[in-house]
Amino acid sequence: MAGLATWQPRRSWWLVLLCMGSLAPAVAGTPEPPATTEIDTARSRIGFTLRTRWGQELEGRFPQWRGVIEQVTPQRRRVRLQLPTSEVEILEHPQYSRITRGKGFFDAEHHPWVEFVSDPYDDALLREGGLLGGQLTIRGVRRREVFSVEPSACERPTIECDVVATGVVYRSDYAMDRWAFALADRVVFALHLRTRPSGAP
Repeated sequence: MAGLATWQPRRSWWLVLLCMGSLAPAVAGTPEPPATTEIDTARSRIGFTLRTRWGQELEGRFPQWRGVIEQVTPQRRRVRLQLPTSEVEILEHPQYSRITRGKGFFDAEHHPWVEFVSDPYDDALLREGGLLGGQLTIRGVRRREVFSVEPSACERPTIECDVVATGVVYRSDYAMDRWAFALADRVVFALHLRTRPSGAP
């Protein structure tokens, strides 16, 4: 009985070691989390233009924002952007800046972020240009929008030159029609995006 008593613990330890050995390849083969590259906001800019009902063109911008480019697969990436509505401004027009932050436009108090998540794309889109779709969220309303990406002016877009994209958004689609008597429905967004030199496009 003494021999049996000493054998049982040893047998249990061998079983544990065998199980750990069988799990090791699975752990080693577990895919790593997707890599992300931060967008260099100091060298990038996101803005928009809209018109008043009297034909005046207004230029808006988001002075502070954040964004990343995520690796979805080895060949495909996607962009995530977060734009704070409390800091949006209309250049040279403080009154319109207050309007765009207010309840009739972005409603910064209740909806502090504009967010965009693109569809996965490959490097060819950045080099050759084309259409990039994604989900845009404004005032809690999420809709699919499409941006037009310009052909690249360099070999390594986002690193050596801007990736430039534009898209048309209609305010009424996002319940931003309170100032319809003064501001046109159509808003044109323009994105100029760069990553740091060490990042991937």
